[in-house]
Amino acid sequence: MSVPSARLLRDYAITVRGRDMSTKAGGTFDVTSFEPEVLDEGPGAALARVRLTKTFQGGLAGISTVNMLSVADIEGSPAAYVAVERFTGELDGRKGSFVLQHSAPGSHGEQLAIRVVPGTGSDDLTGIVGAFEIIQSDDGSHSYVLEYTLA
Repeated sequence: MSVPSARLLRDYAITVRGRDMSTKAGGTFDVTSFEPEVLDEGPGAALARVRLTKTFQGGLAGISTVNMLSVADIEGSPAAYVAVERFTGELDGRKGSFVLQHSAPGSHGEQLAIRVVPGTGSDDLTGIVGAFEIIQSDDGSHSYVLEYTLA
């Protein structure tokens, strides 16, 4: 018996009897604080902990706090990171909070994956699941798309 892929499980979670039940929310966000702390500078890489905050506009309206562990290569360029981010505010008019999990395996063409951690939704956002995409413009501004379902 094969194990279903993460993509297959995600698609199943947002599709009921062939009918797509997901909703998309989009907008912009600003990074309002960025507090890095170098943990380990050694041969080949530097490891850091970063705490940052964001303010969201659009389908998401509120703030988030991100706790990130990052790796920079020997030239100081970002190489990989993992993070958890707690959003608090409103999603399409529903109040509550939820947690996003970030995983960026590298800077050499690998795909950034951000998902809503199941079971972390509160208040009107209880039962939320979904995937989050960050779009960075050439001018440095950030936008997002959150594809989600509420149980």
